[in-house]
Amino acid sequence: MEINGIEIENTFAEAFDMTATRIIITATEPAWARRAAEAMTGFATSVIGCGVEAGIEQFLDGEQTPDGRPGVAVLMFSISGAELEKQLVRRVGQCVLTCPSTSVFAGLQTEKKIAMGSRLRYFGDGHQISKRIGSERYWRIPVMDGEFVCQDSVSRTSAVGGGNFLVLAETIHGALHACDSAVRAIKQVRGCITPFPGGVARSGSKVGSKYKSLTASTNDAFCPTLPVRVSTQVLSETSAALELVIDGLTPDAVREAMRQGIRAACDVGPSCGVRRITGGNYGGKLGRHHFHLHELLA
Repeated sequence: MEINGIEIENTFAEAFDMTATRIIITATEPAWARRAAEAMTGFATSVIGCGVEAGIEQFLDGEQTPDGRPGVAVLMFSISGAELEKQLVRRVGQCVLTCPSTSVFAGLQTEKKIAMGSRLRYFGDGHQISKRIGSERYWRIPVMDGEFVCQDSVSRTSAVGGGNFLVLAETIHGALHACDSAVRAIKQVRGCITPFPGGVARSGSKVGSKYKSLTASTNDAFCPTLPVRVSTQVLSETSAALELVIDGLTPDAVREAMRQGIRAACDVGPSCGVRRITGGNYGGKLGRHHFHLHELLA
């Protein structure tokens, strides 16, 4: 298969099960909701070292938020409900509660719950007040600009992590431009994030390492400086391989994000020197979700 002369390798991207939540951060002004969201999604690229993968899903106007103020929807993914709750409480407590004028609400409704406000309320030092609206409890915690309003708990749901594709190009500049185009397209797909910096990872990994202390190590088959020493996947005419990793609330969301991202990369690919698109997998041993590139692009 080729798109605009760019080879689409007949392979699959391998993804795995995760658990996820969506929260909605609101503020008096859009900029402050964005600043809180950016702070809490920092150091959240991979569960390998960060405990959580997180990113901004979309920006919201007052008609889309619980309190009628501008806001940001944030998605967080982790390997277990316990770890997701720990990371949520830490990040909201340190990065959102501290941010002027913000409030935080649940962005999903499921039967599975994790704590948020019920843990953060203690910052009020006994001055906090709870209020129930319908079936939901909220906490009002006094802070120096008024009150921090926070929902007692949020929902979590089964999710998919690690959907991906790799862009191989003649130069790093071309690869970056093609990946930027792909990230912009993926951002239009609801229910997905690309957790790495700018949505792109140069440090694609493989399972395992020669060092026993590491669970993952560099994906040497795609490192252009190693073709003599390893079984390389880098073409002689390419000098850079970049990976886009996608987490989604559903397999369909990941599939659509991959489709839109690959097509966007191929739209600009000829002018950027893109030569091949492929997928990262581990022979099907890592996760049960297999996204075959030819099938999703057919």
